[in-house]
Amino acid sequence: MSPTPSPAAHRGALARLARACAAHGWRTIAIWVVAVVAIAGAAQTVGGSLVDDFNLPGSDTQRATDLLESRFPARSGDSADMVFAIDSGRLDRGEARTAVAAAIAAAEEVPGVVAVSDPLAEGGALSDDGRIALADVRFSAPAVDVDTASATQLQDDARAAAAAGGVQVEFGGAVIANAEPPSTGVSELIGILVAMVILLVMLGSAVAMSLPIALAISSVGVGISLITIAAGVWTFNSITPTLATMIGLGVGIDYSLFIVTRFRQALHDGRSPLDAATIAATTAGRAVIFAGVTVAISISALAILGLDFITKMGLGAAITVGVAVIAAVTLLPAILGLLGHRIDSGRLPFMRHRDDSEATRENSAVARFGRFVTRRPWVTGGTAVLVLIALALPAATVQLGSSDAGSNPVGSTTRAAYDLLAEGFGPGFNGPLLVAVDQRADPGAAEAVAAAVRGTEGVASVSEPAVNEAGDTAVITAYPTTSPQSEETAALVHDLRDRVVPAALGDGGASAFVGGQTAAYEDIASILEGRQPVFLLTVIGIIFVLITMAFRSVVVAAKAALTTLLSALAAFGVLVAVFQHGWGAGLLGVDSTGPIESFLPVIVFAILFGLSTDYEVFLMSRIREEYVAGRSSRDAIGHGIAAIGRVVVACALIMCAVFFSFLLGDERAIKEFGLGLGAAIAIDAFVVRLVIVPAVMQILGDRAWYMPRWLDRVLPRITIEPPEERVASTPAPIGDPAPEAR
Repeated sequence: MSPTPSPAAHRGALARLARACAAHGWRTIAIWVVAVVAIAGAAQTVGGSLVDDFNLPGSDTQRATDLLESRFPARSGDSADMVFAIDSGRLDRGEARTAVAAAIAAAEEVPGVVAVSDPLAEGGALSDDGRIALADVRFSAPAVDVDTASATQLQDDARAAAAAGGVQVEFGGAVIANAEPPSTGVSELIGILVAMVILLVMLGSAVAMSLPIALAISSVGVGISLITIAAGVWTFNSITPTLATMIGLGVGIDYSLFIVTRFRQALHDGRSPLDAATIAATTAGRAVIFAGVTVAISISALAILGLDFITKMGLGAAITVGVAVIAAVTLLPAILGLLGHRIDSGRLPFMRHRDDSEATRENSAVARFGRFVTRRPWVTGGTAVLVLIALALPAATVQLGSSDAGSNPVGSTTRAAYDLLAEGFGPGFNGPLLVAVDQRADPGAAEAVAAAVRGTEGVASVSEPAVNEAGDTAVITAYPTTSPQSEETAALVHDLRDRVVPAALGDGGASAFVGGQTAAYEDIASILEGRQPVFLLTVIGIIFVLITMAFRSVVVAAKAALTTLLSALAAFGVLVAVFQHGWGAGLLGVDSTGPIESFLPVIVFAILFGLSTDYEVFLMSRIREEYVAGRSSRDAIGHGIAAIGRVVVACALIMCAVFFSFLLGDERAIKEFGLGLGAAIAIDAFVVRLVIVPAVMQILGDRAWYMPRWLDRVLPRITIEPPEERVASTPAPIGDPAPEAR
């Protein structure tokens, strides 16, 4: 048996903190309650709102936006699409025409609206059969600054006015999309319920089950409040709280479960509640802190990409992870110290008694599976690698872009508006391109650009240039023949920028920029494509160094980096297969295929690299504990899997339940995050950490702990194993003389 932690384990800052929290449980809980109330109060009083603001410095889209804001403010605001439709007849006749006019008049009275186009006037947007028409409702401000009440009033008043004539009215555009209500929280609730069942089966006690759930929910609540406070100073995208909740619930439950399991093990091995709480925080708590730091670092590294909205997504997720770590090593020991042996209370009659003693762990199903893997490392490891390569193959065909309103839920007004416009005017009408022309040096530049764009292949129609009062700035609207999310539209954007517009401007000194939402999404994809390699190398390098410092092995660090890359590629393969190729999409509630969101791969990779490091740390820290205690490499692997494997399985199941539950949401991007992260965690935990890692460790033997002497001297030490394990028995780097005590 491995050594039982001794009172020496109570040395160190973390041990002293945990023991103080456990010894003064009620005081610690009171401090937390006061802090939570203060943070929640601050969020309500000084917190800001979430806005979908995409600032793309250096891009054509940003230049177009800046030009219009400075010289053409009447066209710098965003608009809402008001789409009229009638089952039979024509909109420009009889009662239908009167109803359309009434709806336009109602829209003009909405606060913030500066102009509404008449689709039935000469040159208006009326389909050839007269059944579908589009009115452009122009607001004075960008969509992010338009009051939600104004967007709601527009829809209510226009529908009421058009109803008298039997005319259907649907709404789309940036203003409406920004005002759509957030998720109802059903996904989070389902994920929590599934997690409760998994915890109950694993722990066998209602009290033990409730602790990780309560800690995770509390951590997410505090994290979201902190994000709200930060939104009063900085701009956060509306998807940030959903992503933060997704990550916060997963890591919050996992971190708490890891410590609760270690606490119960110590109790069942004869420790007092105070000592057991201290030991749990000193051992499992170290791994939790290290894991949380790696998650926060990899997510925060998104700042390297230079896109503010992606950086803020990562920051929001990192905030909830940080709160979860702090709660796990302070609040949880306080509660555990107060509960003591009552943590085993609330056993359900049909649940088998769980004994977390070492003898029981060695005979568990996970322990037997670990021994099966290590007895056949080449067969099990090789098979697992082949499975991951097969899953990763679809990733080679990935198309990055952005889903349009055609991917919105059926029944939503934005989806209905999209479908009507595509039916009446063609798919490209849903993704117009805006060409902003600075014609101070050439007053005829806008007309020349409009003519050139009009004659370009892939352009369905082009508006006449709209010129500002000074006559020095114009804007041209061009409608592609293909949908906003198609590859042909992306190619058209580049063709206009690289060839058509420069040729039309010639040497006259004028300048023009192709912008609009469709072009913005293409700019995002281009920026990310150029900066991804640096981001990936930075994240991999940081994690490699951290794991090397923690486990004093370059082999373990390299293994962790390579296997995580393999997990990420396999998860992306699954994502592409479902959302881009449509394989099994109907089973997941996905009713249309399209490109993968351009920002999703980097965010999923950052989160996966952090979370997979969690499992690597949990597993390898326990294996190393056994190894430095004097066991052989093979025995250390077997005992490490026996001790922590069941926790890794439960943590992964819980994380998958939380992530996969977001597939029930309506937003396509959220569904993609749910499937991508859920598949990544399932692959990483069950295939990589429980099969490939033990197999590779078994094949390598003592060589797995190789550490060059010069690097061992240079790198600082980050200790994850408990203090009493770090004795003279610590193995020397391979090829170096062993310590005298060994």
